[in-house]
Amino acid sequence: MKKFVLAITVFLLVVACKTNPFTGQKTLNFYGNQQLFPMAFAQYDQFLTENKVVTGTEEANMIKNVGQRIAKASETWLNANGYPGYLKDYQWEYNLVEDETVNAWCMPGGKIVFYTGILPICQGETGVAVVMGHEVAHALADHGAQRMSAGTLQQLGAVGVAVATSGKTAEAQNAWMQAYGIGSQFGGMLPFSRSHETEADKIGLQIMAIAGYNPDEAAELWKRMKAKSGGQAPPEFMSTHPSNDTRINNLTAWAPEAKKEAAKFGVTTFE
Repeated sequence: MKKFVLAITVFLLVVACKTNPFTGQKTLNFYGNQQLFPMAFAQYDQFLTENKVVTGTEEANMIKNVGQRIAKASETWLNANGYPGYLKDYQWEYNLVEDETVNAWCMPGGKIVFYTGILPICQGETGVAVVMGHEVAHALADHGAQRMSAGTLQQLGAVGVAVATSGKTAEAQNAWMQAYGIGSQFGGMLPFSRSHETEADKIGLQIMAIAGYNPDEAAELWKRMKAKSGGQAPPEFMSTHPSNDTRINNLTAWAPEAKKEAAKFGVTTFE
């Protein structure tokens, strides 16, 4: 049984890789678009039926317009860098939902929701572009599939621990499982999630710049986000996201690079 679990794990690691077009790195991915996207689209449609979608307002239209510009910029970059057709299975959709939560999210395949609660932090179209670029980047980099793949490996690891400790007392088995759970969460899953957020920040910054939005605004948005949080965020090592200060410093450092990338596409002035 131990050898079987190990063999399955090694097999998955060897065959389930996909190249991230923005970094050139191989990524962990057990789930193809044809498998994942229909599930994501169905969940998105269900969410919309259960929540108040804002339509026809200036803010709702802004969300859609910014989303379309960011998606077009993404396709422009991908086509120019040797990835034509990368977005063929994506079905972009952008909706504003009435909710005070300060958040936005993107399902695999390009289904995006902004909550009205984040709009005061955005303070206008360029701020929306910062958030939109970040969320679109998650979809482009297949972060949803990677998180699911990592979860699968975590579950396989738990099976391996259970098998390896099957001859021990129940107390010892529980201790080993608790240790594995804490170790895999803080040493694996949380850093993995933070790396995705950092990657989405960097990719999103470039995309928003190519779309004509000022990447300098990204750090400013996170300064407002920090002020909104009132310093109540958990320590970075316990969080799925980098700290506000880490994000502000990164985005400030990356903004000149994003402008240089945009200049390759003839974009030298920004909104």
